[in-house]
Amino acid sequence: MAETTSVFAPPPRLAPAGPTAASRPVQRPAPAAQPNPRRWGWLTGAVLPVALLLLWEGLARAGVLPPNLLPAPSRVLATIGELARTGELWGHLGITLARVGAGFALGGAVATALGAATGYSRRLFQLLDPLLQGVRNIPSLAWVPLFILWMGIYETSKVVLIAVGVFFPVYLNLMSGVQGVDRKLVEVGRVYRLTGAQLVRRVFLPATLPAYFVGLRSGLGLGWMFVVAAEIMGASRGLGFLLVDGQMTGRPQTILASILLFAVLGQLTDAGLAALSRRLLRWQDTHFGNG
Repeated sequence: MAETTSVFAPPPRLAPAGPTAASRPVQRPAPAAQPNPRRWGWLTGAVLPVALLLLWEGLARAGVLPPNLLPAPSRVLATIGELARTGELWGHLGITLARVGAGFALGGAVATALGAATGYSRRLFQLLDPLLQGVRNIPSLAWVPLFILWMGIYETSKVVLIAVGVFFPVYLNLMSGVQGVDRKLVEVGRVYRLTGAQLVRRVFLPATLPAYFVGLRSGLGLGWMFVVAAEIMGASRGLGFLLVDGQMTGRPQTILASILLFAVLGQLTDAGLAALSRRLLRWQDTHFGNG
């Protein structure tokens, strides 16, 4: 009998074929690297100041601006260069930076403690905040004669005056940041039985850091403003002294050099604080981003 093959028999196995064009993974070109907007952003920020300086220089050279009142930027820069060459500039810069740094550290530390306490505790807020808000409205120069009477014209009075200027922006922003933490986040933390320290570290700290850094930057800016008042009240060194000395001797280029140095130092220190805030707040998904 002839041998037959069942229709239900499995088909013979074939050797596996190589990958077809349809089965091969599609090779997509790598996306082009996106330029970092922060890398060249400082150039955009420099356009307007440079343009204003060029306009100022042109008007001064044309005789539109009187040289005894508003000398050209080139004269101001030459004055800074001469102060640097003689070594006088570095002493003034060093003492001013030391005063601002000490006042910022003192005012920021006290403001951090009181801002966190009054933001967290309703009772402490009701007890302390009305007094602090009243003191906040006292003009900065009103403290000068009192601090001189209490502490003399030495470094202590200058550092304390700068600390007063730094204190209130940091205190206000931190207190508002703590009070503005979403209640649902706090309740979730308590549901997970977080201790008080864990609740602060994992809920309150991340939620208040953005407001806290805004307060630190505002306080640093006021610290640079208050150092002028501090150095006017009897200092023999510092950029504030240099400014007053230029006024007393009728040298507008020295006055403008001091103002320009205040602006540059303030911008550099603020940029450093802003870079630190971006580094610590990288987890935020904001409109501008923190990259």
